[in-house]
Amino acid sequence: MDATAKNLLNLQREEATLCEVYRRLAELEKDPVRRQTLVRIMHDERRHCAILKRRTGREMAPDPKRVFWYVWIMRVLGPAFVVRQMELCEKGTEASYSLYAEREEFIRIASEEKRHGEDLTNLAGGMRLSYMSSVVLGLNEALVEFTGALVVMVMNDAVFNFPLALSGFTLALNEPRLVALTGSITGFAAALSMAASEYLSTKSDATGEKHPLRAALCTGTAYLVTVAILIIPYLLFSNAVMALSVMLLAALTVIALFNYYYAVVRSESFRQRFFEMALLSFGIAGISFLIGYGLKYFTGIEM
Repeated sequence: MDATAKNLLNLQREEATLCEVYRRLAELEKDPVRRQTLVRIMHDERRHCAILKRRTGREMAPDPKRVFWYVWIMRVLGPAFVVRQMELCEKGTEASYSLYAEREEFIRIASEEKRHGEDLTNLAGGMRLSYMSSVVLGLNEALVEFTGALVVMVMNDAVFNFPLALSGFTLALNEPRLVALTGSITGFAAALSMAASEYLSTKSDATGEKHPLRAALCTGTAYLVTVAILIIPYLLFSNAVMALSVMLLAALTVIALFNYYYAVVRSESFRQRFFEMALLSFGIAGISFLIGYGLKYFTGIEM
């Protein structure tokens, strides 16, 4: 099989995969205008498959793994994220068809793929992330407040009495499982408080863009999930300093994943948002530790 035939078969499989993904997206889309746009793109992709089939003489099925992946992230991360990913796919197929500029039908398909990318850009821009602010609230509060609290609890003597920290005989809260227990109780109570505050705040919002209960659930769930991720290292490691180090790495990972999602959906700079949120979270954690140690030093109160 020559390179051209192989490339056309790959394009045919790509078109079949995109066609199936658009069909699934359309089934899940509730807005009739956006659903109509997705159905139209699906039919275009199906026609592209037929044109390629006449060239290759073969039937190509969708890639089941990629279809499953897109459907899965669609259900977990929402349609806006998938639409942005599909936008990148359309740009890729447009570039592939442009390699065959001598064939008029492929020039027409490349033009349609370009239009698909523009349609998807408009589509994603119109998908409001109504509850994103609630998720940001819960996530950010957990990272800023809870990371700082855990640093204070663990670093109470861990830095300034390092041998004791290594041997596991630091003060009470420097025992990782006690940190996990105390943090879990504090985190659960704080999540309920944050959820209640978001509920009351949303209910008093005159615009009515968000349902108060859903907004509260988004905030509380984001807070609890983040707390759970930060607590897990204290259950896995017996050394307080090691647990603290892994917790800070986990916090950085959460910040990176969230901001990657947000940057993709909003077509914003990942780097700028990541460094801004990381600096805020870790800066507050550092300030919390310094305040806690300063109070301990000047008051002479030992925990």
